[in-house]
Amino acid sequence: MIIEKLTLGTYGANCYIVADEKEKQCIIIDPGSEAEKIIKLIDSKGYTPIHIVLTHGHVDHICAATTLKNEYGISIMVHRADEYLLKSKELNLSSKTSYGDMEFTPDVLLEDGKKIKFGSLHAKVIHTPGHTKGGICLLIENSLFSGDTLFMYSYGRYDLEGGNFDKIRKSITNRLFKLNPKTLVYPGHGGSTTIGAEIKSNPIND
Repeated sequence: MIIEKLTLGTYGANCYIVADEKEKQCIIIDPGSEAEKIIKLIDSKGYTPIHIVLTHGHVDHICAATTLKNEYGISIMVHRADEYLLKSKELNLSSKTSYGDMEFTPDVLLEDGKKIKFGSLHAKVIHTPGHTKGGICLLIENSLFSGDTLFMYSYGRYDLEGGNFDKIRKSITNRLFKLNPKTLVYPGHGGSTTIGAEIKSNPIND
């Protein structure tokens, strides 16, 4: 498995390109902005994008999605509980930022447990509500792409549309902290960590 990370835009959101080593098929996780940088990386490495997967429907994770969809002729996936965010510039917060108004309809609505295949790999969808109603994490082999649910020694805010502290706490402690402690965590902002480190030190446990 190949993992490419781009930190993009005003909010420093992480976009990940995860590729199969043999076939070079990839998924694009959270293309938040700066589509030209994402396209340049994908094309320079010879990757073949299969899907765009959004961990949730906030502006800093979605704004390059439609450009990439049109560039590569691929589908945009999001959990069904966050579809309404993508369709509202007010709720996805794009109307309040310099990114410009963004509203679109996703192609595929995801459910908990869904497996997204690309090359020899598959990404398992873990529904982790709390930051938004339809927030998800993606488990690919021993790597977790945690969106804005779990950060290094922190966790996602819960004061925006669809946010709920009790739900994000349960998502992290009852779902993510049940994974192998050696699981690598790649968050939507900031640096990487492990499940074991977060079980030990994350303030969600306080």
